[in-house]
Amino acid sequence: MSALTSYPKEKIQILLLENIADRAVQGFIDSGYAQVKKLSGALEEDALIEAIKDVHLLGIRSKTQITSRVLQHANKLLAVGCYCIGTNQVDLQTAKEKGVVVFNSPYPNTRSVAELVIAEAIMLLRRIPEKNTAAHQGIWLKDARNCFELRGKTLGIIGYGNIGMQVSVLAEALGMRVIYTDVTTKLPMGNAQQIHQLYDLLKIADVVSLHVPEAPSTIQLLNDAALSQMKKGSILINCARGNVIDLQALKTHLLSGHIGGAAIDVFPEEPEKNGAEFVSELQQIPNTILTPHIGGSTEEAQVNISEDVTAKLIGFLETGVTSGSHTVPALHLPQHPDAHRILHIHRNTPGVLSAINSVFSSSEVNIVGQYLNTNTEIGYAVIDVNRNLTASTIEALRNVPHTIKMRVVY
Repeated sequence: MSALTSYPKEKIQILLLENIADRAVQGFIDSGYAQVKKLSGALEEDALIEAIKDVHLLGIRSKTQITSRVLQHANKLLAVGCYCIGTNQVDLQTAKEKGVVVFNSPYPNTRSVAELVIAEAIMLLRRIPEKNTAAHQGIWLKDARNCFELRGKTLGIIGYGNIGMQVSVLAEALGMRVIYTDVTTKLPMGNAQQIHQLYDLLKIADVVSLHVPEAPSTIQLLNDAALSQMKKGSILINCARGNVIDLQALKTHLLSGHIGGAAIDVFPEEPEKNGAEFVSELQQIPNTILTPHIGGSTEEAQVNISEDVTAKLIGFLETGVTSGSHTVPALHLPQHPDAHRILHIHRNTPGVLSAINSVFSSSEVNIVGQYLNTNTEIGYAVIDVNRNLTASTIEALRNVPHTIKMRVVY
C-alpha cells in the first residue's frame, strides 16, 4: 500500500468494548487487521477518552456512552460500530459534525427478542413466576384461577418495526389476534390490524408489547394515564427502551391488580457490568419478570450482529461504503479496481464539490467516478481518480474550505 494511502492495515487500531463476540475480533483479524483490543466491560468517560485517543474503529454495545466530550478527544476516530439495535448511547450530532460514521445492527437479533416476548407472554398468562417461586420455597401451588392460554387472546404491539413485525408473525401462528399502533401507516403482516390511537389499543389488548425507539416522543409513553387505560388483568411486556414506561406507576397498577403481570427487560438505569448491584421498584412484585436486558442475548444473535457490524466497519474503511450510517450520508459504491479512491466529508455548503474538482483539475488528475450524498448538514463525496495523488494534491484537498475529514482509501 502506498505511503500516501491514509491508513495501512497494520496501523489501524480497533477497540471493542462490552464483551463483543469473538466472531467480531476474528472478522477483523481475517481481514488483515492485527491491532484489535477487546475489553469485557464499558468504560467511564475519562477512561474512555484515554483508551480511544489512538483508536480508528470503536465497537460498543448499549452501555458505553459516546458523549460529545469523548468525541472531541477522539481525533483519529473514523467510525463507531454499535453492536446492538440502538444508537442512543452515541451523541449523533457531534459524531456528524466530526465526520465520524456510526453504524448499528437493527435486524440480526429480531428473532431472539421476538421469541423472548412470546415466551414471557405465555409465562405471565399462566402465572409461572409466582408458581415457580412458591415451588422453590417448598409450597405446592396448583391453581387454574387467572391462568389463561395464549390462543384466542389479543396482542397489542406498540411500534410495528422489524421486531414488532416478527412478534406479530409468531403470535398469529400461535392463535393470537394481533393489533398494532405506529407513528406511521404500516402494512400488516398476516391478519394483523393497525389501530391508530394508542389508548384504543390499550383498552382491548390482553397482552401489550412495546417495540419503540428511544425518542422525546416515547419517554414515559406509558405513564399513569396510559396504564390506566389498559384492560383489567392484562399483561405488559417491555423489551424496547427503559424510559418508555413510568415504572413507579406500573408498580401501583401491578399491586392493585389492574395490570395482571409484567415482563421488563430494559430499565432507565442499568448496571455497567455483570455482578453489579441492581435495584428496581418492581422487585418482589408477584407475576413480574425482570431480566437484565437480554432480549438480543442469544449466541445466534450475537454472532449475527458481530458479522453484520464488523462487515460495515470494514466496508467503510476499505471502500468508503456508508450504507446504514446514522451520521455521514449513506452511499453504496461500485468498485473501480483500476482507480484510486478518495473520501471527502464536508459541511453541506455550496461550492465545496466545485472546489474539490478544481483541485483535481489543477493537478491534472482525471476523475473516473464521482458519488455524492448529503443531509442537511453534511456532504459526503467519494471520488475515483486515474492515478495516485501527490502529497501536495492531498494537502490541497484537506484545505478545501468546509472540509471535515479527507482520506485516501486506495
